[in-house]
Amino acid sequence: MSAPQVDPKYSTHLRSIAQKVAHSVHEPLIKAFRSSMDLSYKADRRDIVTEHDKAAEVVIVDQLLTMVPDSQVVGEEGGAQGQGDLKWFVDPIDGTANFACGLPSWCVSIGAVLDDEIIAGAIWDPMGGNMFSADTSGAYLGDNLLKTQAMPDQADATLLASYPSARDLAADGKDVALDRFGRLMEDFSGVRRNGSAALGIAHVAVGWADGAIGVGINPWDVAAAIMILEKSGGIYHPINWDAEKRSRPAFEAPGYAAIGAGGNYPTLLTIADEIENNRSSAKR
Repeated sequence: MSAPQVDPKYSTHLRSIAQKVAHSVHEPLIKAFRSSMDLSYKADRRDIVTEHDKAAEVVIVDQLLTMVPDSQVVGEEGGAQGQGDLKWFVDPIDGTANFACGLPSWCVSIGAVLDDEIIAGAIWDPMGGNMFSADTSGAYLGDNLLKTQAMPDQADATLLASYPSARDLAADGKDVALDRFGRLMEDFSGVRRNGSAALGIAHVAVGWADGAIGVGINPWDVAAAIMILEKSGGIYHPINWDAEKRSRPAFEAPGYAAIGAGGNYPTLLTIADEIENNRSSAKR
């Protein structure tokens, strides 16, 4: 599928909207952070949602549909709302588990997609005060254009790895998954777990980390982050074990490996391919 011909001014306009709307929920989320809150759970007790996720998404959806009426918003909590060719993928709090327990690694992510192509996005990091964004002209940290350089060699690089999770241990086998994690620990200078796919990929884009890997994600987690990474010069490698979906856009894949500009990380890509191939075989 060929990429849509998007007017650069339109892309920049959508980036501005995504920035404004993402920032609009700053005050209530900051007020709620590290306060007493009620928690509920989705798939399991590791999949946390708070009343603040839901409330922030309501505000975001209302603003997006008011500013761009002929569009659709796909949110983590409320599903799809509105109608139109333009789709907004919204995660009101990416890193909810961190938000709920008081760790300052969470963000608001909004990505705009037209004809399966990401054309604008913004990630607001309330605790760091950082606005990451992208349109067809490039990626930005605040108003500054991003053109970063990762460590060329994985032995000198810092990796953000949410793999393996408890679900990955069950899916791949504990020994296999932990062996993969051990190889990452051995071959990279440092391995960290930050708890937010969107924020982690944005950190790779800006050069605060060199690479990242995660499995068990959704389009609203990564739509904005993918464009920010790629426009900064980085590479987004989807991990997709569903053969029917491999022709679909990268933001629909359930896993990823992200590499900053100039990074050469064979261990990371080998493990990404192992996960994809092993799980593809298991589905047959």
